[in-house]
Amino acid sequence: MEAEIQAAAAHARRDRASIRLIAVSKTQPVAAIRSAHAAGIDNFGENYLQEAVPKIVHCADMQVTWHYIGAIQSNKTRVIAENFDWVHTIDREKIARRLNDQCPGGKRLNVCLQVNVDADPNKAGVRPQDVAQLLAAAADLENLAVRGLMTILHPDTEPEQGYQRLQQLFQQLASSANDQWDTLSMGMSGDYVQAIAAGATCIRVGTAIFGPRILSNQ
Repeated sequence: MEAEIQAAAAHARRDRASIRLIAVSKTQPVAAIRSAHAAGIDNFGENYLQEAVPKIVHCADMQVTWHYIGAIQSNKTRVIAENFDWVHTIDREKIARRLNDQCPGGKRLNVCLQVNVDADPNKAGVRPQDVAQLLAAAADLENLAVRGLMTILHPDTEPEQGYQRLQQLFQQLASSANDQWDTLSMGMSGDYVQAIAAGATCIRVGTAIFGPRILSNQ
């Protein structure tokens, strides 16, 4: 996996250090997370809160960064704010404000705004034309560090085009963001090479690291 990321970065004439690999560990057991950590991975992404929190507790002895990359329900914001270092899926002001208000004292939560770049009716995310308004609201929240944008593409969207759209939007918003505006969270197991070419700074990879997803009874 690391060799492929290095090759993609070299092809895009980018520094490998500018790309954060997030191992998507949803449905994976703690033993798999520990094995990935022993292999050098220190960022893990979880979609399902009920599953994630026990894992975070069991891995408390490890120096890792936890990313929440799932849909956010209003009644789950406190648990997310308390347990995660990053949240990639903010798509409305209400959720941003709840995360801010429920963030533990002294903690600043790194967040990305999720954008539905291809108008996929089955995906969450703010419309591209509404991102500036959401950014303006979130940027004023003292317990949130708004770091950038995130997207999940429709299966039929050509990855290079979809990710270029997000990168262009990221650049357009840079002048109205703060100096921590540095993150493009995009790319998964099947298209992270194209995402890196388009400027991804976080790639969210599950199957290419852990193998086929383990089915859950949840």
